[in-house]
Order: sequence, then C-alpha cells, then structure tokens
Amino acid sequence: MKPQALILDFGGVITRTLFESHALTEANLGLAPGTLTWRGPFDPAGDALWRDMQADRISERDYWLARTREVGLLVGEEWDRMESFVRRARGADLEGMIRPEAVAAIEAVKAAGVPLALLSNELDLFYGADLRDRLALLQRFDVIVDATHTHILKPDARAYQVCLDALGLPAEACVFVDDQLRNVEGARHVGLHALQFDVKAPARSFDAALAALGLAPLTQR
Repeated sequence: MKPQALILDFGGVITRTLFESHALTEANLGLAPGTLTWRGPFDPAGDALWRDMQADRISERDYWLARTREVGLLVGEEWDRMESFVRRARGADLEGMIRPEAVAAIEAVKAAGVPLALLSNELDLFYGADLRDRLALLQRFDVIVDATHTHILKPDARAYQVCLDALGLPAEACVFVDDQLRNVEGARHVGLHALQFDVKAPARSFDAALAALGLAPLTQR
C-alpha cells in the first residue's frame, strides 16, 4: 500500500534540538559562552549520559530531567520540570526554535492533501500546555497525540496505534519520522513505514519522508 499520511515526532524533528541552541540558552540564562558542553548526537563521545540513553540504560525523559536539574543549578535554581528548562532556554521566540525545513515539508504535505499527525512523548510536558495556542504551526496538524496525557510512550506499540486510530488508517498507510532509533524500530514493528530523522541533515531527512509519500523534495520547491 502506498503511504497516505505523515506522522512526525516533535522535538528534534520539527524543532531544533537544545544541543543546537546552546549559545541561545547560555545567552538567555546569563551563562558564559561555552558553559554547556554536552552535545548529544553531535558529540556522543563527549556526552556519557547521552550514550547511556542510547544504550537504554536510562530513558529520554531521564536524560532531559538530569540536564534540567544540572542547568537549573548553574543559575542557582532547583528545576524539576523540563518545562522550566525549555521555556527559559528558548525564550519568547517560539518560531525561532522551528526548523525551516519542517515548515516547508509540512506546507508541502498539506498542499498535497496528505493527512498530518504529530506523535510526541512529551509535547506538553516539555513545552507547556499552552504551546498549541502559542505556536501556529501546530494548527496545521490533523491529529496530535501526546503521551503527556495518554501516558503511553513510544516505542510501546499502543502509542502508535492511538495515533493510527485517530487518523483512521492502517500502519502500512503511514510514514513515520522520529530522531530516536528506538522509536523508529518500534514503529517498524507495528508496520509503519518508519524513517530515522538525522538532526545533522534535516533537509535530507524531510526529503526522504516526502519521497516516501510520492512528493517532490524540498530542493525542487
């Protein structure tokens, strides 16, 4: 069956990662340039906690909660919610955290009449419950499934099924994109056409998703 819908993860796929915006975070928090040295997928050798997460010794939530507490201490505060970190790190510029390639791909998908869904493990948990009102891009999605509320985290098969049920489509009719390999493998296990998003090559990653849907790449638009 030819894919008929696109399901995207949010953090890392639609947004730039916090690793990519260390300079902005440091400026917003009043930290000296170069204070934040952990870079996750951009320097796995220099980020032992990231390696633990990739090896499934800790969860992604565990990773970010540890970083949240660590950065909070740097500014003399106790943070125990990821939202505290994200709001302070990103500042008021919500649009600035969105990948331009994501905007272009989403617009291409919508123009083609392809259903679009968002499947996140921590949308409201990380970004706040009012994000959908503050970020206009989220209005472009036909379906939003957030484990903050379902309490079913990818790669649990049920997480994907909740999204598929909301779309009213079988797994084989959907392309799924996520930057975490464990979530991609979980999606493949339930029959989704799943692609791993490379945060170091966002345009190429979105082109692969568009190609799977039979749509032209971003470079031809």
